[in-house]
Amino acid sequence: MSKQYDVYGVGHALVDTVLEVEDSFLERFEIPKGTMSLVDGARQQELLSHLPAEKALQACGGSAANSMIAVAQFGGRAFHVGQVAEDDTGEVFIRDMRANGVDHRLDMHYAKGRTGRCLVLVTPDAERTMLTNLGVSEQVGTQNLRPTELNLADYLYVEGYLVSSPSALGLAVQAVAEGRKAGVKTSLTFSDIHMVRHVREGMESIIGPGLDLIFCNENEALEYAETDDLSEAKRKLRTRCQAYAITLGPRGASLFDGDKEIEIPGRIVDAKDTNGAGDLFAGVFLRELARGAGFEKAGRLAALAILLPTQRTKLLKSIVSLKNLFKRHSSEFLTNGGVRRYDE
Repeated sequence: MSKQYDVYGVGHALVDTVLEVEDSFLERFEIPKGTMSLVDGARQQELLSHLPAEKALQACGGSAANSMIAVAQFGGRAFHVGQVAEDDTGEVFIRDMRANGVDHRLDMHYAKGRTGRCLVLVTPDAERTMLTNLGVSEQVGTQNLRPTELNLADYLYVEGYLVSSPSALGLAVQAVAEGRKAGVKTSLTFSDIHMVRHVREGMESIIGPGLDLIFCNENEALEYAETDDLSEAKRKLRTRCQAYAITLGPRGASLFDGDKEIEIPGRIVDAKDTNGAGDLFAGVFLRELARGAGFEKAGRLAALAILLPTQRTKLLKSIVSLKNLFKRHSSEFLTNGGVRRYDE
């Protein structure tokens, strides 16, 4: 019997402000390119004062939240746990989640303060650099966990960014423990190489005795295994989870389903913005697994999904066009493993 939710996501609730910048802007303000950095509100405002606010794109964000939106956009049922404040930014987040079909109880547990914001800077090479002020999201904790809804899910999905605060880490650890106890399949995304590098102990506490599935990109996998050999990184991951999905950028993805390795071919694309691509991959992948697909089919569909949008807000907003493109090209991608240019 199918459960009420395909995926139960746990992560920070943030509202993203997305702007295009040149590499020189990052250099001028000494911002490490391609990473996520925690900053205060003053730092965000300083940077915004030097950027064209009228060109900013705004939408609800947070790694797990993005993935739950992807689950819902592709016909799945998703629930999200996070923390917002009773302010305008929090209302933007709640409104966007509701519009995208993601279930939640965010408006039942407001925190005092300001809802978290993330400034996303996209350079011409499509790389995204994030400067995050967690706001009240830093306070998300075990008080936000909803065991009843968790028990009604096929998969639990935890974002690695939760290692950034003690209360959030406590929530992640308890969610995994509750999920195991209820027979819910547990999954984690490493989220960012800095989370792996600098808060390794927290990441290990989430993994505990082992998870059902870990998502990461190639750099995160190498950092976790403390090696420059991807084969060695895969061997390390197999000691900590039953299965994994490693995204490889334009080279596709490398999967392990608990029995065999599966290579998903990549495609050459004219990328405009890679922000949210990993979140979208995980969301579609989990949705397919929850509906009974095998790893190869889930991986191919997820790899196709991340090629379609060229702007993150289009990824989150243009549900109809995204679904239509996906429908038109999914059959071809499932049967044709070659690499080709994809410009639509």
